[in-house]
Amino acid sequence: MRRLTGLSHVVLVTWSLLVLAPVAWAVLASFKTTGEIFADAWAPPATPRLDTWARAFGAAHIGQYFLNSVIVVGAGTAGTMVLGSMAAYVFARYPFPGSRVLYLAFVAGMAFPVFLALTPLFFVVRDLGTLPVLGPFIGPDTRGGLILVYIAYSLPFAVFFLTAFFRTLPAAVAEAAVIDGCSHTRLFFRIMLPMARPGLVSVTVFNVVGQWNQYLLPLVLLSGSARDKWVLTQGIADLATEANYTADWPALFAALSMSILPVIAVYAVFQRQIHTGLTAGVAK
Repeated sequence: MRRLTGLSHVVLVTWSLLVLAPVAWAVLASFKTTGEIFADAWAPPATPRLDTWARAFGAAHIGQYFLNSVIVVGAGTAGTMVLGSMAAYVFARYPFPGSRVLYLAFVAGMAFPVFLALTPLFFVVRDLGTLPVLGPFIGPDTRGGLILVYIAYSLPFAVFFLTAFFRTLPAAVAEAAVIDGCSHTRLFFRIMLPMARPGLVSVTVFNVVGQWNQYLLPLVLLSGSARDKWVLTQGIADLATEANYTADWPALFAALSMSILPVIAVYAVFQRQIHTGLTAGVAK
């Protein structure tokens, strides 16, 4: 047993080094000059340079792309959690004819590769752009259209995970609240949602990470004419293409660090809640 435990520790340490080494190298390279990057990859910079971050944030427009990502991911995650939690609660607590079929349809969405739906998604968003009032806000080359697609893309996992979590919550609490005169809406928002906080936090973090790192959907829905609405992944890809000609590698690594560090920070802050949410159903 001790040998197995020791072997598992060795595997975990090795895996952690393989994951953390590229991240550490990218952050370290963002404080170097181009010559220092190619001279010795792991050597510390002679003088840490913050101008590379300023250059990436300003001249390369990474700041604008970062803000766009925050807006799109924030709205997309909020919409996913509101709609996903409401749908999951109904599936878990209020069975109705056809509920099983609808639930399995959501689950089937998790197995559908997103790149197979890129063309239909583009035409759907393009058609939404023809609506009289909402079209300019949810059509192609708009943040609203990308947000709607993010919500649709993230809903299957949210519904699947939260349905299982809501089923683990004690039914006696809900029954007592109904007896005391609590409406279904108030029961959901004032009692059941606070009880489901560990699961909600876990799903929220997974959605934030998944939407933050999304590249294919923005690439299809936000064209070059909507450059001011590009998200961070598009901006970094464009900066990497330009680096082949301008060789501004420090700014590229600074932009890459800007995209990596927020995700690590979110996961580090909510690590305990994620663990609690993933194991709550098993514990009960």
